Amino acid sequence: MTVQPDATVAPDGDLPTLHIRCGSDIRQALCDAGFTGDFLEYSNPYCMGPVPDVPDLQAIRARFISDAFGGPLGLSEVDVVEKLRIEHDGLIGAATRYERVMLWFEHDSYDQLILARCLAQFHQTGAPKVLELVSVDHFPGVERFIGLGQLPAQAFLTLWSERHAVTASDLSMGFRTWDVLRSDDPSALSGIARSSIPGLPDLPRALQRHLRELPWTIDGLSLTERLVLQILDAESQTIGRIFSRLMREVEPLPWLGDVMLLAIVEAMAKASQPVFTITNDSTAPNWPERRLEITAAGKAVLKGEIDWLSLSPPERWVGGVRIVPGTPHWRWDEAAGKPVRA
Repeated sequence: MTVQPDATVAPDGDLPTLHIRCGSDIRQALCDAGFTGDFLEYSNPYCMGPVPDVPDLQAIRARFISDAFGGPLGLSEVDVVEKLRIEHDGLIGAATRYERVMLWFEHDSYDQLILARCLAQFHQTGAPKVLELVSVDHFPGVERFIGLGQLPAQAFLTLWSERHAVTASDLSMGFRTWDVLRSDDPSALSGIARSSIPGLPDLPRALQRHLRELPWTIDGLSLTERLVLQILDAESQTIGRIFSRLMREVEPLPWLGDVMLLAIVEAMAKASQPVFTITNDSTAPNWPERRLEITAAGKAVLKGEIDWLSLSPPERWVGGVRIVPGTPHWRWDEAAGKPVRA
């Protein structure tokens, strides 16, 4: 049931409002700051796994999410299907159930791709009377800004005062981004990544980072895979410590959740020749304590002496781009700053 607004107290009390966020991390902070509108979590991580342009995308995403993250999160495929249904229905109905929809996002690929999905939906089926956006890449006093979840409740009043209206041009760009994200040719997405978008200033950089998850021309590694091996090349580390290093130090645009990193590490471990070994119990439920140590093969891959894809890691996807070792595929050319056909 929608909470009735109280214009005398709540910042959002002048209109029936829905707050949309790609997670639950700010839900309590919004309440603590005095917001009374409803809250919708829409957290399908389009930055990872298959996002092909097919009618049954929801089913494909549910299968991927349950396979990749279900174990650590305790979610079955049935659970994930229901979660995605609730999120999808909430987004579909937002424009007719609320006079205002407020979008809360930050600058990384996890957030910006979900933002594009939301904008695409409103472009297709109609926007609410008032559609507003906060999208930020920094906040005063936060030295390394990672996301809105870092911020205290009072900060959301500041951000609320800086929100801006979503324009028809923004909706069109969201639709365009969502459309080309699902393509098996990343060239058009790369074009958007190299553009300037005044209404969505964080989108190009996020897309550029997303595309850097393609296998690189120099070694076949994604940027995340390379950062993991570089951390291990310095010294043996637990998965938990690797995640901490990524988020706090070496990742240029943090976008991963901890179980997302676990899925990447577990996929890397399935290569025909190991690039790291697990030096303690690999089946222990406390997976952040699993310790990894780089192998000679891992060092050779880092040096570009062995192409990572020649070691037959599992197939993976970057948006609509399917990467199958041993077949023609797209790669990222860092020097050129764009994807190239391998």
